[in-house]
Order: sequence, then structure tokens, then C-alpha cells
Amino acid sequence: MTNMITAVWPGRPYPRGAYWDGEGVNFAIFSEHAEKIELCLFDANGRNEVQRIELQERTNWVWHCFLPEARPGLLYGFRAHGPYRPQEGHRFNSNKLLIEPYAKDIVGTPRWSDAHFGYRIGSKDADLSFNRRDNAGNMPKCRVVDQTFIWGNDHPPDIHWRDMVIYEAHVKGFTMQHPDIPPQFRGTYAGLAMDPAVEHLRRLGVTTVELMPVHAFLDDRHLVERGMRNYWGYNSIGFMAPDIRYSASGQISEFKTMVKTLHKAGIEVILDVVYNHTAEGNQLGPTLSYRGIDNVSYYRLMGDNPRYYMDYTGCGNTLDMQQSCVLQLMMDSLRYWVLEMHVDGFRFDLASTLARELHEVNRLGTFFDTIRQDPVLSTIKLIAEPWDLGEGGYQVGNFPLGWAEWNDKYRDSIRAYWKGDEGLIGELAQRLTGSSDLYQRSGRKPHASINFISAHDGFTLHDLVTYNDKHNEANLEANPNGGDNNHSWNCGVEGETGDPAINALRSRQKRNLLATLLFSQGVPMLLAGDEIGRSQQGNNNAYCQDNAISWLKWELGQQDSDLLEFTRRIIGLRKQHPLFRRSYFFQGHPIRAGEVKDIVWLNPDGSETRDDDWNQPSSRCLGVYFDGGKLQQTDGRGRLLRDDNLLLLLNAHHEDIAFTLPELRGQHHWEVLLDTLSVNGTPEISRYNTGQAYPLGGRVLALLKQIHST
Repeated sequence: MTNMITAVWPGRPYPRGAYWDGEGVNFAIFSEHAEKIELCLFDANGRNEVQRIELQERTNWVWHCFLPEARPGLLYGFRAHGPYRPQEGHRFNSNKLLIEPYAKDIVGTPRWSDAHFGYRIGSKDADLSFNRRDNAGNMPKCRVVDQTFIWGNDHPPDIHWRDMVIYEAHVKGFTMQHPDIPPQFRGTYAGLAMDPAVEHLRRLGVTTVELMPVHAFLDDRHLVERGMRNYWGYNSIGFMAPDIRYSASGQISEFKTMVKTLHKAGIEVILDVVYNHTAEGNQLGPTLSYRGIDNVSYYRLMGDNPRYYMDYTGCGNTLDMQQSCVLQLMMDSLRYWVLEMHVDGFRFDLASTLARELHEVNRLGTFFDTIRQDPVLSTIKLIAEPWDLGEGGYQVGNFPLGWAEWNDKYRDSIRAYWKGDEGLIGELAQRLTGSSDLYQRSGRKPHASINFISAHDGFTLHDLVTYNDKHNEANLEANPNGGDNNHSWNCGVEGETGDPAINALRSRQKRNLLATLLFSQGVPMLLAGDEIGRSQQGNNNAYCQDNAISWLKWELGQQDSDLLEFTRRIIGLRKQHPLFRRSYFFQGHPIRAGEVKDIVWLNPDGSETRDDDWNQPSSRCLGVYFDGGKLQQTDGRGRLLRDDNLLLLLNAHHEDIAFTLPELRGQHHWEVLLDTLSVNGTPEISRYNTGQAYPLGGRVLALLKQIHST
């Protein structure tokens, strides 16, 4: 900005935020309780405030103006005047420059100082005191954007839920150490869109990339002062802006290019979004945006003492979904990312918080009703993290139609089974077949279950079989953070070892866990790097580790290369066999009289599992027969799908078991498709006769195909 703005027109209350219409910029910001709102304009480097414009127009609590001389690239922020009475919930402080909630581009990060706080740090009155220091020089600035982008023939891959294989990845960590990506593009949207990155995803066979938070977020002051950062990004401050630190060009168009490139490769993009809280924390947190714009309207405050915040998130505050301004912000944000940024869906962090209206979680709450009737949002992928930290917040299985859920019951059950815990055969059967106990009663299908063994929060797959205990000392927090109930097993030695027998067992356990995941009903989700043996050195809460602890290591040893090839193979088997991608739950009985059931559970002696067998605590071996002729589903053109008859054998016992191959459906023999005892999954003997004992190794999974005799 080189010249002062001389023309200020009334403008419009919608669209919210700063909107460039080709002739000028309209500014609109909601604040019900402010007494005055000022628009602050800055020079090109954002250091100097060059002009303040008081917004004279207010419509339905939206303050607005139109600047015909303004152009894209203009840096701005707001100041809100009003009462500073924390006991009543009001925390206006016009000495604080505020980030606008609808900003589509946020430039810079705060240089932390006491000036960012609305109260005087160290005062005996704590947050009841008032801080007159101006923070504008050290604040990020909002930037007006031109949303024009040539999308060409871009269209969503529109992959059916049952065909999805999700890959949870961090934009920076995925490419930061990739040797085939130029250094200037590593750790960026551009890097993720380059051929080496896209080709890895494509060859691996994943259909959907779920990106950890890319909404503009802040690094907590206490982390910055320790030389760290909030690497994961669950600390949002702007719900419209992609975080510019992941942009090599500094332009939001780079994000769009990434999406367009992944779409061209047939890969969907889902965003992990954090609408439950913001980076402003509790009553002792900084005043950066929502708190200073209208604290009472944006946050859930304690009813009997609005000085304090309701905290269902563990992050100090909770956005108030009962307020229309918050609900509108969430809906506008979601639609923006779908319509303007072309993303294919969302995973909602701590989604139970969004369902709280008064206090209890209401799965038919306003947030969900609003999405369900929306013509845009009702058609995309919606995934819930179905819990929060408040009372009654654990809601696995209770989200409404149209929603899938992260299924931690699946994670814990499969981990515990392969660890060797007793009494889990029945639980294993439920999880393998899509968790009908959780989802069928509400009318949902197997794909409502997002199955995972590991995710960003917790041990990686490699660490799951390498450590019994968490090792989070690198966080410099005396190791209290991170979960303790990991269902992990180090295979006999804590940490890395040169013992070839232990390393072979660990590799086999990784193959067992991955194969179980890909052969289960529901939608499998892989954690980025699990396919190449990524380790976090036993850290199961690496939220602040923006370094090699969290980044993928692309220089692969032989075991890592073998694991990558194995993972590609089992994803290929899942895609080849629609039996693993059923649209409906198994019935467990013959579809027509006299026929074999659509699924048969088997004991090691080849007999069908009886009721009493499920209750044997020492049983760790199970066989599952899938009838490929009873899929009861069609392809996209209405043609009836059929598959081979498959037999899945699982043995979590440390001893080998001679598993008698069952006599089902006439004369046949069995062809071995996969056996995890082998590094590449290929056994030495690949064909067995009906009634023959299959040598199922200790801690081994095998998959066989029924071949009818001619």
C-alpha cells in the first residue's frame, strides 16, 4: 500500500471477511458487543500501520465497509473497542491488533511478548488487570486475496467409501527429507505435489490423503521459548487460511495446485480440521482474534462465572456452537474449502465437542443437522474423531448417518490380539467384520468404521513392536504426556536391537498388523511412514517435534524396502477382492436354504466355531471363511459382483498350529495368496488339499483362495 485510502463506502454485511470483487474490497466482521470497530491497514512488509478506518455501518451485528481503492495483497487487521470486564465475559482491548476470523491469507507468525496479552503478565490481579501495550508490530497480518485460479477440468475422484485406503500425512513431514525433491520445495504443498511424492502414493495404492491440520495455526509461546513448535498444528487461529509456512511460494494458489495435482493422480484430499477450540487458550491466554472481537459470542463461558471458559478440549477453551456467528463461521469455512479449494472431505478433531449444545453430547445437534441439509457439505466425506475430554464425550458408534468415525476400539483390539492377550477371539471377530455392534443399529454400513492401527497420536507401527513404554523425553516435559495404555509389545527388548531373531519377529508383527488392517471390513487408514518402518524413537506424543523424529526417512534399509513392497501387495489384494470391501454387514447364516453361510468361523481342527469356543480365554487362533458368491452388491453399472472364496487364518500364539483346511462347497483345494511368515508374504508351498493341515506359524497370518477341482 503506497497511498492512503480516500474513499470509504458503506459496503455489505456479506460475504464476511475481506472480499475482492474486481472493483474494490468489501470488509465485514461480526461483533455483537463491540462499541467501535477499526480496520487497520499496513505497509507492504506489515511493520507499520499506515491508516485506521472506523467502520460506520453495522447490520445485524456485522460491521462493514467497502474500499474501492483497495486491491489484493493489502495487509490488514482489526481493533475492537468495548468493555474490558472479564467477570462479565467481555475482554475488549483496542491496544491489540486482531486477526479477522474470515481471513483467507494470514502472513507471518507472532513474535511472542507480553504485549499479546490483554492483561498485565505478572499482575497480582492476573487477567482482571488491563494491558495498554500495543502488539501490532509483532502480530501476523491478514492479506486480501484474489481467489482466481484456473482449475481447468479438475473434478473430485469421487471414490466410494468402501474402496478407500486413507493415508494420514503431515504436509511438512512427508517430504522434508525426500532426496528426490529439491530442497526449496521440501516440506511444502508444492513438494507434496511433485512427482516423487505423488508416485509414492500412487504406487502404494492409497486413494485418499488425509492431511494433518493446514488451517493457519500458532506455535504456543511456551514451546517457542523452549526452541520448539506446535508441529502437529492442532492450534488453529484461522479457519479459512492455509498455513503459509507450508507454502514455498507464499501464495495460497500453491495449495490449490497441490489438490489439482493429486486429483489428476486419482487421489482424494481430506483435511483434518480443528473447529472445537482456538489458539487463544484459557483466561490467561493471549488476545489474538476471537477473544478481542467478541469473547462472549465466540466462546463457551462458565454460566456462573463467565470469567472462565468451558474446556471440553484440554486446550483451554471451546468454541460455542450454540452461537449463530460460530455456526455460520464453521459452515462458511467448510464450504470455502470444498468450493474454492476443492478438497474432498474433512476429519473433525474432537468432534464430540461440536455436538454439545447445553452440556451433554447430542448426536442430532444443530451442527450435524446444518451439515446434513447443506447441498454442498452433505455430499462430501465426513469423518469424526468421536470423543472429547468432557463428561460423556466418548461417542464411538453414536454419530449420525452420513458420518464415518475413527474406531479406536478396532485399534486397541487388533493391537492387543497380536500382542498375545487372551480372551480376544470374539472381539477380533467383531472388528474384522466391520464393527456391526457399533454401527449397524443406526443404519450405517461397514464403511462407517475408519480402521487404524496407528495414527499421528501414539506409537508408529514400528515403535508399537519395539517399545513397551513411551519415551517422550525429547518433549522436555519430564515424560508425563502421551498415553500409557498402548497395547504395545517390544518382542523381548526395549528399543532398537541388533538381535536378528527379535528384528525378524518385529518385522513379522508389522506384517500381521498391516495385513489384518487391509483385510478387515471398513475403511483402512495408514499412518504415513508405517509402510517404510518410520520410528519416533518411542515418542508417542511427538506434537512438538518438528525434526527428524517426526519427518519421514526416505533412505530405506532392506527391512524397510521389504515392508514397503509387502504393503503394496496387501493393498493390491484388498483392491482385487471385493470381499474385503463389502457394502453390507455379514449375516452369518445361509442366504438361501441349504447353502453355506456368507461367513464361517473356524477352529484350528477345521470345525465350525461353536458358542462355547468364543469364551475360551486361551484361544488365540481363528479361521474365517468368506463366501465370494454372496456379496449381495453390484458395481457402478448394476452388475452383480462375485469373488473367490477366501480363507483367512490368524494365529497370535507363539507356537505353530496345524490348521485343518475345511471341506466346504464340494471338491477343491487351497491356493496360498499370502503368509506373513515370509518377508514378501509368499510361502514356499502354495497349494494344499482340502482336509490337509496347513502349517500356520506362530504369530502368523495367512490368506488362502479356494480353487474348485475340474
